[in-house]
Amino acid sequence: MKWVLALLCAALIAGFVYWQRQGVKVSYVNGLPTYSALPNREYIFQRDCYLFTLDDRSSSWPYVGDRAVVASLPADVDPKHLSVNYPGGRLIDVVRTGSRFKLVSVRRDESRHGTSISFELLFLDEAERKYPRIDAYFIMDHTPEARGEAPSLLPAYAVERVKY
Repeated sequence: MKWVLALLCAALIAGFVYWQRQGVKVSYVNGLPTYSALPNREYIFQRDCYLFTLDDRSSSWPYVGDRAVVASLPADVDPKHLSVNYPGGRLIDVVRTGSRFKLVSVRRDESRHGTSISFELLFLDEAERKYPRIDAYFIMDHTPEARGEAPSLLPAYAVERVKY
């Protein structure tokens, strides 16, 4: 009986270690000097995009992007593709050019595979959207991260809204 209990404890410890190694630590870095100026800026989409999920990459919110940034997405952004299964994930909505959104927070995901920064966006017409909050990971320029600088949204996808 003691051996069974010892094996059970060893299995639980091994499972916990495996879970910890595969986990992702999420922290919000809005207050860090590099990112403090980014939240609450408003942007406008410059091209049509999909809202989608991926089977092999989890996020708290749907991702936004098109085929230029995620090769498995359909070539043309069209609502008719929403009802078709696509390999590796699920298409859930279409975002049209001119849609306005606000950057609400900056999130850092740390795992044993590395660290990545992503923006959480909120559509300004959130009451009319089924998915008002989205993850902009795929429409970001991540190259500044290697220098310890804040990434930015790719200008081909979104530009900052200038308020007069």
